[in-house]
Amino acid sequence: MKHYTSGMPLILFNKPFQVMCQFSAHPSRPTLADYITIPDIYPAGRLDADSEGLLLLTDDGQLQHNISHPALKQPKTYMAQVEGTPTQALLARLRNGVDLGDFRSQPCQAREIEAPDWLWSRDPPIRQRQDKPTSWLALTLTEGKNRQVRRMTAAVGLPTLRLVRVAIGQVSLQSHPLWPGESMEINPADLTDLKK
Repeated sequence: MKHYTSGMPLILFNKPFQVMCQFSAHPSRPTLADYITIPDIYPAGRLDADSEGLLLLTDDGQLQHNISHPALKQPKTYMAQVEGTPTQALLARLRNGVDLGDFRSQPCQAREIEAPDWLWSRDPPIRQRQDKPTSWLALTLTEGKNRQVRRMTAAVGLPTLRLVRVAIGQVSLQSHPLWPGESMEINPADLTDLKK
């Protein structure tokens, strides 16, 4: 892990599937404490246990707030493997905002993509149904309510089977490749736009 001598630590972590986004012990699942030993550091935002991918951690309270607070409109990009085939009409529904009952999602970017050849295999793999094709979507949101991407895709008839967060702002797992469970310290200057 590379260390910077100035500023607060900013850690990029690739959270594996089924890891809890907390440092306190969990009765049946691994937590962040099983992977990260830096003291007094906290996640900026969360990923649920079923989701994988990019998580940023810092001991800088203001930076943590700027990364995670939905009012600051920090874009977060996800790749979702969904059951079914997206049509242009379904993608338009996702882009325009979906009524989820308790709230309506804000407009977002949504497009179909090829299966990412750089993505690691999930353990265990997703369930496969012979009569249901799967597709991949890339979605970029500026809000992050609980299980929002899963609820959005389900609402348009494309239930999410696998969800990977790949970018927060300009920082991505493609520009900073890590295997699940790996972490690295990045220069907080990479997130200058988050501090505005």
